[in-house]
Amino acid sequence: MLIAATANWPAQAQGRLKAHFTISMTGISIGHVVWLVDIGEKLYSTSATGKASGVLSMLVNGEGSVATHGSLGDGRLTPNYFTSDISDDDGTIALRMSYADGNVKELMDQQPPPRADRVPVTDADRRDTVDPLTAVLLPALPGEVVLAPSMCNRMLEIFDGRRRYNLSLSFNRIDKVVLDHSYSGPALVCAVILTPIAGYRADSMLVKYVAGRRDMELWFAPVAGTSILAPIRVLMPTLIGTLRIQADQFDTVESPAALPPPPATEPH
Repeated sequence: MLIAATANWPAQAQGRLKAHFTISMTGISIGHVVWLVDIGEKLYSTSATGKASGVLSMLVNGEGSVATHGSLGDGRLTPNYFTSDISDDDGTIALRMSYADGNVKELMDQQPPPRADRVPVTDADRRDTVDPLTAVLLPALPGEVVLAPSMCNRMLEIFDGRRRYNLSLSFNRIDKVVLDHSYSGPALVCAVILTPIAGYRADSMLVKYVAGRRDMELWFAPVAGTSILAPIRVLMPTLIGTLRIQADQFDTVESPAALPPPPATEPH
């Protein structure tokens, strides 16, 4: 029987998630990601660290860490600032972003400008966007069932400091995930269409192949104590096989503890 939870956004709704993902291509492990999420009464924080070798560096970042702090309310997660320290084919990039009214207010990026073969990012591309970590935490609207098909019907407008893209989600099915000594229960499976907008290589064959495909999937599971879904599985067909990002640990618990104050790394 599926779990049916309604999203009333109670004042004390708080929860925590610790997840470990294995990244594999055609069944061969090529990397990992550790992801932490902390949902407080009015604030949230989330961070991820990961590393991948070989083919993955052509698809996503090679290795590094990202973190976000923000506020929540009325069925919305709003980032306040985002930090990213990534090493990929562009070298090592460290950047900081702060937000105001849903727009990137300040972007601190001391690295060399993007290469000339990339589609330029304009000021308009930085408006009405969220960071990639906030984007994939799906909050239910007040009164909405957390695992309802309608939770998939949304556009994720993402800017990571260098790249701007949209992920268009639509309902696929309700499935089930069983993990040893961890989460066992229903999962909301959303079909995903990637639309690159700016910051990518204009002649990238990989982007042209992935963009617009209709066979990518994002699987979501509930974060206990909250009205928020978090990814538990990603499936992305590629030129050389299916890229799978699969949680082998998804520990989610309701937490009465308040969030600690944010670190002193917030951009000014």
